[in-house]
Amino acid sequence: MNNKKINIVGWVLFIISAVGFLISSIGNFWAMFGSLFFLIACLVFLIPFFRKDDKD
Repeated sequence: MNNKKINIVGWVLFIISAVGFLISSIGNFWAMFGSLFFLIACLVFLIPFFRKDDKD
Protein backbone atom coordinates (compact mmCIF):
# COMPACT_ATOMS: atom_id res chain seq x y z
CA MET A 1 0.00 0.00 0.00
CA ASN A 2 1.33 3.43 -0.85
CA ASN A 3 1.12 6.44 1.45
CA LYS A 4 -1.86 7.99 -0.35
CA LYS A 5 -3.98 4.86 0.13
CA ILE A 6 -2.99 4.61 3.79
CA ASN A 7 -3.96 8.27 4.33
CA ILE A 8 -7.32 7.76 2.65
CA VAL A 9 -8.04 4.66 4.76
CA GLY A 10 -7.16 6.64 7.89
CA TRP A 11 -9.49 9.49 6.97
CA VAL A 12 -12.31 7.07 6.12
CA LEU A 13 -11.89 5.55 9.59
CA PHE A 14 -12.02 9.04 11.10
CA ILE A 15 -15.26 9.71 9.19
CA ILE A 16 -16.77 6.44 10.43
CA SER A 17 -15.87 7.35 14.02
CA ALA A 18 -17.30 10.87 13.54
CA VAL A 19 -20.58 9.39 12.31
CA GLY A 20 -20.61 7.04 15.31
CA PHE A 21 -20.04 9.93 17.71
CA LEU A 22 -22.76 11.91 15.94
CA ILE A 23 -25.27 9.06 16.29
CA SER A 24 -24.37 8.45 19.93
CA SER A 25 -24.78 12.15 20.76
CA ILE A 26 -28.40 12.38 19.63
CA GLY A 27 -30.25 14.32 22.30
CA ASN A 28 -27.19 16.18 23.59
CA PHE A 29 -26.84 19.47 21.68
CA TRP A 30 -23.22 20.29 22.50
CA ALA A 31 -21.95 16.77 21.86
CA MET A 32 -23.80 16.69 18.54
CA PHE A 33 -22.46 20.15 17.67
CA GLY A 34 -18.88 19.00 18.28
CA SER A 35 -19.39 15.70 16.45
CA LEU A 36 -20.84 17.46 13.43
CA PHE A 37 -17.91 19.85 13.21
CA PHE A 38 -15.49 16.94 13.60
CA LEU A 39 -17.21 15.21 10.67
CA ILE A 40 -17.07 18.37 8.55
CA ALA A 41 -13.38 18.83 9.36
CA CYS A 42 -12.63 15.25 8.29
CA LEU A 43 -14.42 15.82 4.99
CA VAL A 44 -12.50 19.06 4.40
CA PHE A 45 -9.19 17.26 4.96
CA LEU A 46 -10.22 14.72 2.30
CA ILE A 47 -10.68 17.36 -0.43
CA PRO A 48 -7.01 17.35 -1.56
CA PHE A 49 -7.14 13.59 -2.16
CA PHE A 50 -9.90 13.94 -4.73
CA ARG A 51 -8.75 17.13 -6.49
CA LYS A 52 -6.81 16.86 -9.71
CA ASP A 53 -3.17 17.87 -9.45
CA ASP A 54 -2.10 20.95 -11.39
CA LYS A 55 0.58 18.81 -13.04
CA ASP A 56 -1.99 16.65 -14.90
